[in-house]
Amino acid sequence: MNRAANVVSPTKVKRRKVASLDAKKARGGWFFVLPFVIGFVVLYLPMLISSVQFSFSEITVDRHVGYTLSFVGFENYSNALLSDAAFVRTLTESLKQLVFDVPAIVIFSLFMAIVLNQKMIGRAVFRAIFFIPVILTTGLIDQIDQSNAAMSYMSSGGIDTGVNSGSGDLINAMDVTSLLGDMAIGTELIEYVVTIVNDIYNIVNRSGVQMLIFLSGLQSISPSIYESCKMDGASGWETFWKITFPMISPMILVNAVYTVIDSFTSESNEVMRYITNVYNTGNVRPRELSSAMSWIYFVIVLLLIGLVALIASAFVFYQRRD
Repeated sequence: MNRAANVVSPTKVKRRKVASLDAKKARGGWFFVLPFVIGFVVLYLPMLISSVQFSFSEITVDRHVGYTLSFVGFENYSNALLSDAAFVRTLTESLKQLVFDVPAIVIFSLFMAIVLNQKMIGRAVFRAIFFIPVILTTGLIDQIDQSNAAMSYMSSGGIDTGVNSGSGDLINAMDVTSLLGDMAIGTELIEYVVTIVNDIYNIVNRSGVQMLIFLSGLQSISPSIYESCKMDGASGWETFWKITFPMISPMILVNAVYTVIDSFTSESNEVMRYITNVYNTGNVRPRELSSAMSWIYFVIVLLLIGLVALIASAFVFYQRRD
């Protein structure tokens, strides 16, 4: 009886092995993120705490002590929202542009990922071509481009790149209206299409990473699923909406959040430029006011990310592997 009681079933042994394997993977994950965690705690966390303190205080500089903080409550926040009309206008326009850009970038990158996932000659070359703008718009190369006279000439009207609006736009609302003819389409949709087409240069430049994420998701779908759909007589349209779109929906959520964060941290962000300008050239409490503006913008973007995640969670499909 005692010997039988001490015998461990094979199922329990297997579960213990799986649990230990999961624990090893978890430890391996923490090992890879440990440098970031250490850097965040040692470097960034003190900066964030100081920034919050500055936004609720008035800084008094002293030669001997350095500086002292006097708590003023939400005065800096009220000055940023109620007294600075330019900040509110810049913030509103930036958020409006972000609402336009996120769907356009996600849809364009998904479309290009589906096209580049097909079997064709030179597929790797085309993938590299669409990822080149990501390299050209980051780091030192981006700074060189911003000071390049040729790029300035192209952006100022010599060669239209779609960045600036005006007479050099690719299309305008009148062109789209005449093209659509008698179709019952509202003016808001026409203006949105015009904005997206004229901003295609910027959209292509910001779609490289999203395209790679979609490609990785598409390649993770088993080919046997598509073979089963083909044998059942499903069309390509039905296969996309019943198989590809549900399986790729987690990547849509990831790319939407990534696009919002990428726009938030971009050097071309108008709100961040305005906040930097206030910090450098402001007359009244420039450090305190810029800190308050930064946290206002951060909270708004955080709420926007939460809204995007809430909307996307309605159609996100997670495949169960058990």
